[in-house]
Amino acid sequence: MAYPVPTGVYPAVTTQFKQDLSLDLDLTAKHLETLIESGVHGLVMLGSLGENVALSPEEKKEVIRLAVSVSNGRLPVYSGVAEYTTPAAIAYGNEVKKLGGAGIMLMPTMVYKTDRRETLAHYRGVAQAVDLPMIAYNNPIGYQVDVTPDMFEDLASEPNIVAIKESSGDVRRITDLFNHVGNRYAIMAGVDDLALECVMLGATGWIAGIGLAFPAENARLWDLMMAGKWEEARTLYRWYTPLLHLDVGTKFVQNIKLAIQEVGLGTEWVRSPRLPLVGEERERVLKVIHTGLENRPQL
Repeated sequence: MAYPVPTGVYPAVTTQFKQDLSLDLDLTAKHLETLIESGVHGLVMLGSLGENVALSPEEKKEVIRLAVSVSNGRLPVYSGVAEYTTPAAIAYGNEVKKLGGAGIMLMPTMVYKTDRRETLAHYRGVAQAVDLPMIAYNNPIGYQVDVTPDMFEDLASEPNIVAIKESSGDVRRITDLFNHVGNRYAIMAGVDDLALECVMLGATGWIAGIGLAFPAENARLWDLMMAGKWEEARTLYRWYTPLLHLDVGTKFVQNIKLAIQEVGLGTEWVRSPRLPLVGEERERVLKVIHTGLENRPQL
């Protein structure tokens, strides 16, 4: 069976909360509609930006039901899978399928840090038990588990592992992946401030973060890169890069939610142990956002 392969911009959508930290499904739906209208190619719900592990199982299902309903077949809805065990990841992945999700993005187990053998068993086990296309999420900086190019060579026999979200922070990894496995997987940029570099090296997708607050500019940059208009793309990228840097670091969720709030597309509320930014840290991030808005290019 041939599984569909995700390409293009798939924003990692935030889960919007009310001030009392209950789900704000209405605001989440409104934001999803804005993203769809901007021309994104798919949606990734409940990834790291979606605060996956801060939601209850029932809340996760509510979010996926909502996204599938809003999309209404216009584009595919993927869900992050960040469960603590392989059986739990399998169970949730199959729940995503029942709810109408088009695919999953699988993270490593989020508490126990697996070694090579265990990591391969986790990814292979979920792939064999969940009949959906899968994006394998590799983020060794954030999750202390590295799925290396030779490991993806081992996983190539699993037909539904169709793409890699590459978030190692090292663009050399893109070429290493192609040298190990050719075009076996679609490579998706997973770190915002390396998106242009990843595309130049062969990535055909981008799981975007700060584009949640700047969907028009994000779409324009993607279109320029796909058209090979590198000088125009570089010019836009240089304006965008201080904002793209907000996708990097421990508090990227707070940074991006604050940006979404500043442009009127959502709120900054996050669930503990995360807390909204305060003091000098907040002022620094606001300065980046407001400078970007003041110098916003005419598209």
